[in-house]
Amino acid sequence: MPVTSDVDDGETDATDDEATTAGDSPSLPINELFESLQGEGRLAGVPSVFVRTSGCNLRCWFCDSYHTSWEPTHASMRVEEILTKIDGYDADHVVVTGGEPLVHDGVVDLLERLADRGYHTTVETNGTIYRDAPIDLASVSPKLASSTPTPEKDPKGDGEWADRHEERRIDLDSLVRLVEEYDSQLKFVVSDSDDMPEITDLLAQIRDATSVSILDTDVLLMPEGATREQLEETRPVTAELAREYGFRYTPRLHVNLWNDAPET
Repeated sequence: MPVTSDVDDGETDATDDEATTAGDSPSLPINELFESLQGEGRLAGVPSVFVRTSGCNLRCWFCDSYHTSWEPTHASMRVEEILTKIDGYDADHVVVTGGEPLVHDGVVDLLERLADRGYHTTVETNGTIYRDAPIDLASVSPKLASSTPTPEKDPKGDGEWADRHEERRIDLDSLVRLVEEYDSQLKFVVSDSDDMPEITDLLAQIRDATSVSILDTDVLLMPEGATREQLEETRPVTAELAREYGFRYTPRLHVNLWNDAPET
């Protein structure tokens, strides 16, 4: 179910589009709500309902959900409406994704209601925001320097977001809280071998700052690419790097199966 009402603001704040009226549950900006297979991470292949919120505090140049970040589109849905849609599918697993879902206050209410219903929830997050909410798996994808939309890589061609993105893309305190409070996986998008020093350095910082053990098997390397053609270039390199460093490789199963089709 794609929802494509235009949004004027290119950056959704935590309280945008979440107005409530008396007796109503909070509302969220929803770009897509659909059932598919989880394509990434340790639960790849699991039938899941995807709730894709619109709005993000970062602007990765390679973002595979362009209409939740660079040019966000959505319809506003009350949490009760979202739950009704989810209940209409057979899947027991819900993936709350974006954009960056944790920018929205209303996502806490959604996650609490999903927990009450017995759903297993994965939250896909860039790791810059912590929320106290019931999350079964925090899929944390810290954004590397290679994600910064420099003028030559900016989809809009002006590099306007480069400085803001670079300043915001890593929040060590939030990363530490996410891995301490939740069952988590650290999922890094890899463009080439030049990304590895930054990955290993950031991983060392998180390990030094946290009281929990982060195993190498909790660290996933995922090839950059939103189309099959792009994955053809990055997949072999990423797989070899996973073998070399002892990390896990994660596919982008949905791209392999359906390329860049919506609702997949």
